Amino acid sequence: MQAELLLHPQWIVPVDAADSLLTDHSLAVSDGRIQALLPTPEARAHIRAVRELELPGHALIPGLINAHTHAPMVLLRGLADDLPLMTWLHKHIWPAEQRWADPEFVRAGTRLAALEMLKSGTICFNDMYFFAEVTAKVAAAAGMRAVAGMILVDLPTRFADAPEEYLRKGLDLHDRYRDHALIRTAFAPHATYSVSDGPCERIRTLSDELDVPIHIHLHEAHDEIVQSLRDYGERPLARLERLGLLGPNLVAVHMTQLEDPEIAALVRANAHVVHCPESNLKLANGFCPVARLLDAGVNVALGTDGAASNNDLDMMGELQTAALLAKGVAGSPAALPAHTALRMATLNGARALGIDAETGSLERGKSADMVALDLRDPDTQPVYNPVSQIVYAAGRDQVQQVWVAGRHLIRDGEPTTLDQAAILDEARAWGTRISAASR
Repeated sequence: MQAELLLHPQWIVPVDAADSLLTDHSLAVSDGRIQALLPTPEARAHIRAVRELELPGHALIPGLINAHTHAPMVLLRGLADDLPLMTWLHKHIWPAEQRWADPEFVRAGTRLAALEMLKSGTICFNDMYFFAEVTAKVAAAAGMRAVAGMILVDLPTRFADAPEEYLRKGLDLHDRYRDHALIRTAFAPHATYSVSDGPCERIRTLSDELDVPIHIHLHEAHDEIVQSLRDYGERPLARLERLGLLGPNLVAVHMTQLEDPEIAALVRANAHVVHCPESNLKLANGFCPVARLLDAGVNVALGTDGAASNNDLDMMGELQTAALLAKGVAGSPAALPAHTALRMATLNGARALGIDAETGSLERGKSADMVALDLRDPDTQPVYNPVSQIVYAAGRDQVQQVWVAGRHLIRDGEPTTLDQAAILDEARAWGTRISAASR
């Protein structure tokens, strides 16, 4: 058998239906896809590869999927910390975006975000921000997967003046990337408090026609519920259901304010939830009932949110926080075991974004989107259970190799498609500029 790449890690975690852990197995790649997983002695005997890579002490896992972020906001990291959500948004973040969020800001921010995400094992991100065509272009150039959000708010911004213009620009983006190998699109109405009924109904119609996800902040904080009851006489999820948006294309982010009937409604609709534990904790917005959602059969994925409210895009850290927080919220150490947490950060994210046939697990025929973690560090020794070590002990500094569609994007911890020095210089320049204007 011929292969382009043959990897020999100590462990492979496929994230398959059986929660398998393969020891002393190898993985072969051809044409950017996983060709075979088989015991290492067989691989050495029967596969001739253009390139072989020995990975002693490494665990090979699917690439991580950040199912919710605002990538360019990495340039606002730390700008307005320790504030309630609505104060943070209305008094600081939205004014800053009105001043700075132009295509150059988005380009620089997305380049920095892509660098941070790749170096921490993220191979795909689901983004919601202005000038998504710039984000898509940067991600594609870096070799990353991205779901570019066709953003919509009622208010005028530097990107668009009215809902009609947001939708027109979004549909242009969708047409441009309709057949792209790495870039997908999703409708991205910001939230129920920032998008009125008419535009929501238009998105429902378009989502049904194009079969693309609807990515929205939902039930993020108590104030959002109070405002919805005041303005519409119903809770946000009920409003979306009335408008026809509650269905299998819905990707609902945060969901910290949930009642039992709402969980049942999510189950009936086959909707998806994205859990952003660190952002929720930092903004004191509440706790997503992850264990209850999973037990009920809801697909729950994992995201970082933007670096302005997290303050990083580190999915390895998010993975650990999610696993630990779920135990505390559920009052059970058995809530959200390590395999399930890793599934949230990989296959569940792919499923929420409609790309699970392509990525999210290491299975024959899928895209070779892979991360090799070096578990030989003092932090992760000795290794009794590699999956537990990955979730509870490993850090992003242990991400040594990253591939997307078989392309080596991080080699020995360093980027191959991004100019790290230039990106950092650009980020510092933006920081100086924004800081000077804030004085």
